[in-house]
Amino acid sequence: MDHRKTYNTMELKTKNGTLLIEGPIHAGQLDDLEFHQDLVSFRPAPQQHKALVEIAELPEGRIVIAREHDVIIGYVTFLYPDPLERWSEGNMADLIELGAIEVIPRFRGQGVGKELLKVSMMDDAMEDYIIITTEYYWHWDLKGTGLSVWEYRKVMEKMMNAGGLEWYATDDPEICSHPANCLMVRVGKRVGQKSIQQFDRLRFMNRFMY
Repeated sequence: MDHRKTYNTMELKTKNGTLLIEGPIHAGQLDDLEFHQDLVSFRPAPQQHKALVEIAELPEGRIVIAREHDVIIGYVTFLYPDPLERWSEGNMADLIELGAIEVIPRFRGQGVGKELLKVSMMDDAMEDYIIITTEYYWHWDLKGTGLSVWEYRKVMEKMMNAGGLEWYATDDPEICSHPANCLMVRVGKRVGQKSIQQFDRLRFMNRFMY
């Protein structure tokens, strides 16, 4: 599959200053920018910065960032699903996962996440993909935000909707393990029926749901 990537950019004015939202950006450019020390939701900031550079080097990997001058304060990643997840079992060239989205606390609640997703979807090549994201409540910053599980889920859902992702049913055991967990999906306009059917088989791999 031809993993075309077309760079897009936009400015976002927030109460804490103007940000540049841009991407997908090249690994070299990503490496040269400073990575904010508060981007620690998944691992320590220097390790996460290195992980993003590695994703940007992948043929299908896409990183869209929000930056204040030369400092990255938020990002979203797209890449093939983890080989250990069921979503990789179909070996689908046109299925990619929104793996992580993160914004530093100072800029949260100001629409940065929504704009990261909107800029991601400005690239016409995204119409060739089924894009999925799996939301698990144990990854959410409930303590830092003071939100309940359901309030946080509503915020996440609203943000994903801005990128065209919608709730989809599945019998995946990890997602089914808590009612707040969910699978969200965006099916590109040029995705063929065969791929959609293959994805449906991945969503429901168990014959019976208990």
